Amino acid sequence: MDKTTVIYFDNAATSFPKAPGVAGAITTFLAESAANPGRSGHRMAVAAERMLDDVRLRLTRLFDGDDHHRMVFAMNTTDALNMAIKGVLGDERPSAGGRLPHVITTVLEHNSVSRQLEAMREDGQIELTRVTCDDEGFVDPGDIKRAITPATKLIVMTHASNVLGTIQDAAAVGRIAREHGVLFCLDAAQTAGAIPISITELNVDLLAFPGHKSLLGPTGTGGLYVGSRCPEPAEAVAATIEVGHQDKMITRKSRLRAWREGGTGGDSSTTRQPTLYPYYLEGGTPNTVGIAGLAAGLDYIEKHGIAGTLAHEQAMVKTIIDRIADDKRFTLYGTRDASRRVGAVAFNIAGYEPSDVGSILDTSFDIAARPGLHCSPYCHKRFGTHPSGALRVSPGPFNTAEELDALLDALNQIAG
Repeated sequence: MDKTTVIYFDNAATSFPKAPGVAGAITTFLAESAANPGRSGHRMAVAAERMLDDVRLRLTRLFDGDDHHRMVFAMNTTDALNMAIKGVLGDERPSAGGRLPHVITTVLEHNSVSRQLEAMREDGQIELTRVTCDDEGFVDPGDIKRAITPATKLIVMTHASNVLGTIQDAAAVGRIAREHGVLFCLDAAQTAGAIPISITELNVDLLAFPGHKSLLGPTGTGGLYVGSRCPEPAEAVAATIEVGHQDKMITRKSRLRAWREGGTGGDSSTTRQPTLYPYYLEGGTPNTVGIAGLAAGLDYIEKHGIAGTLAHEQAMVKTIIDRIADDKRFTLYGTRDASRRVGAVAFNIAGYEPSDVGSILDTSFDIAARPGLHCSPYCHKRFGTHPSGALRVSPGPFNTAEELDALLDALNQIAG
């Protein structure tokens, strides 16, 4: 695969290089098929709509969903999380007892979760509980269970920390959410395409994910899968949610509110947003060009499998951890167990600001890694690295053993 002279270890931000075929798929679509889907009846528009529908179906199968019409395209994970969080909470009001809707999240969250929830808390829209993690970077599902109140509406949690790479016990949290009749939103920014995800097995109600990271597609792509406990917008606002261990039903207001409204192409006469998924949440012209590229990323993943990529990235993470964990020149954050991480390692070098290490790697060694707070300030506060942050190294599927050796040699030279 052709690559630039830069050795790229910033795949947690966005994957590079993209999968073979992605650039070609984008070019071909622009040259031959770039009509506006659903807006016209001519063959190019129909073909564009068919392409979107095919990618919806493939993504739904990848994540073990049961209805591809509930696979909603988004610009990125942030966009999908805004759809989910503001969609769930947009219609909420204080209960009869005056209690605001309650949301549970964690210290590991990206600002795409934290900033929304903090703004809602400051504006008096919600009550918010932020659960901490242990020294290895894992959230105890029991802490989430203990934080649930009668007013709890939503649990929002990252599947894997974008700073530490630590994979969270989403299955346990999903079971807890389901038992208490609470909606569960999972941020899969670091795991979609990196580890197997089953919406059904994890009891996920809302899955937000990017197309440009481990799905190996272009930026400007992503999605939100809306589970069946969020009813069709046309259905009654009050929806019944099964509560397994109590063997009864709890009635909760579970309709998502569309927070982006506009043209959808298929129904222009109604005064309100169409009341069917996915169009209810997809106002405006979709990024057909990017989704065509994402389809090529899915081609690669379906051919090569997720398991091999995960093993490759975890092996690189293990090599890095083994090299620096007991070296007093380095401070490693998070677990030493690479099998409990996706492809991300955060650390600092004694005597250096992380920004300086990142700059030296870039300018002197042609190595790209990311220093700073990684848009996750609560995580860095928890590990005592705020405000300077840490250096994050995130290998991807196309990094080689030679590149890893070059990185480790460079770090050794910098540490002195």
